[in-house]
Amino acid sequence: MGKKPDNLQGALDLLILRTLASRGPMHGYGIAVHIERVSGDALKVEEGSLYPALHRMEQLGWIDSRWKTTENRRRAKYYRLTPAGQKRLGEEENAWQSVTDAVAKVLK
Repeated sequence: MGKKPDNLQGALDLLILRTLASRGPMHGYGIAVHIERVSGDALKVEEGSLYPALHRMEQLGWIDSRWKTTENRRRAKYYRLTPAGQKRLGEEENAWQSVTDAVAKVLK
């Protein structure tokens, strides 16, 4: 049997891309808080996962960033979705739908 890609591994990318698409530019902490809040605290995004993912997605051109001052007067890196990131979001959503459909079939 051929090796299938690990679609579950891409869930964090999907969550980050969807957050930026729906909320606009945000700093890393804001992204994490949004995901936790919207999920009813079911999903906790750890810094050790979030920032490497943001860095990787920036290197891939899916997001870009710039330094800004937060509402608390601290400097933070704000991330925003690029056109390539918007395209990738669609791909990630389709892949996630395939995974959830497959899981639903197994659970029936």
